[in-house]
Amino acid sequence: MKVIIPYKPRELQREIHQNLGRWNLLVCHRRFGKTVLAVNELIKKAITNQNKAPRYAYVAPLYRQAKQIAWDYLKEFTRVVPGIRFNESDLRVDFPSGARIQLFGADAPDSMRGIYLDGVVLDEYADMPARVFTEILRPALADRAGWALFIGSAKGNTSFHELYERVKDDENWFVRVYKASETGVIHPSELDDAKSLMDEDEYNQEFECSWTASIKGAYYSTQMAEAEREGRIMTVPYERNLPVQTAWDLGVGDSTSIWFFQVHGPEVRIIDYYEASGEGLPHYAKVLQDKQYVYGTHWAPHDIVVRELGSGKSRLETARVLGITFRVAPHLPVDDGIDAVRNLLPRCWFDSLRCNEGIRALRNYRKEYDERRMEYKTRPLHDWSSHAADAFRYLAVSIREKGKRKEIKQPRLAIV
Repeated sequence: MKVIIPYKPRELQREIHQNLGRWNLLVCHRRFGKTVLAVNELIKKAITNQNKAPRYAYVAPLYRQAKQIAWDYLKEFTRVVPGIRFNESDLRVDFPSGARIQLFGADAPDSMRGIYLDGVVLDEYADMPARVFTEILRPALADRAGWALFIGSAKGNTSFHELYERVKDDENWFVRVYKASETGVIHPSELDDAKSLMDEDEYNQEFECSWTASIKGAYYSTQMAEAEREGRIMTVPYERNLPVQTAWDLGVGDSTSIWFFQVHGPEVRIIDYYEASGEGLPHYAKVLQDKQYVYGTHWAPHDIVVRELGSGKSRLETARVLGITFRVAPHLPVDDGIDAVRNLLPRCWFDSLRCNEGIRALRNYRKEYDERRMEYKTRPLHDWSSHAADAFRYLAVSIREKGKRKEIKQPRLAIV
């Protein structure tokens, strides 16, 4: 039975459909139509795949974004398929052949663990942590030799930019960059009007696919750019004669982030970073043990003292049993903590390799944008970068607090 999907691709979209391979990366200007293209590629593959129970996924940075951006498109273009079923609660489309397309958010990575995939689209990959693909989605593609399509707008110093630089000349990848001044998708008069209302960086990033434009609303863009220019993002060795302190953001059903740092005079040496989700405290205790550092103070947020209803114990007590003695970081308003980070960053040296994901998070941590009022809110956007940024905030306020009083001498302990 022949099924005609009500989708008429533009010339460039048709060219993309014809040339997609196993590994694909598209850098697209705003209003190019990348999401419509991606959704229809998923539909075409789901309909034509003859394997048993094909599985496809569309992943957005946030689950609510996946619903807002792609769900209506997915239903619109598949309604013509006889026997199609929509699962609104799971954002899932089931085809009568047994094929399935489901929408996910990178903010809930555990929801994708354990599945297999014939293909996946990662939309706005710049706003996702790289480990969502490397740790979860890449293994899911292994059973069926599945394909992946990374799409998004240009944002420098992100996982998307890093991937683009790595694969742009790789013959195994289909890579294209689509600038508004070259595609003809948006009328020149509309581009001129946009240019008159937007600052140069903003316009070049959104419409001309510029990787060098700064991220709008980013809290630490100036300080991190200075660290880059001054050569403070480099190889930072572990100094065995200095204790390693840690600063944590403890997630509950969410990511937990840990910064590892050493203080020498005015220098704060950020030597390591670790983040994972869906794990309990025993996992992180083992991580500390495996790194074989000599530890000093472990800093945790104030809510570590809250007792859990099930066990009646706080995570502070649970950690102590595992050999981690936490000290509670000062509880300050978020704005004060952000100021503490800004003041601290000029004293920081980052290990470029071991802290790579954390560095990207600090560069991308930004204010939430109100689309209706077209202005930035006073609170941070909660996304993949929040966990690392929150942990670094606890690091900053803890160092500031220690500097206010004479430090109590404590024995150096190693987790064994």
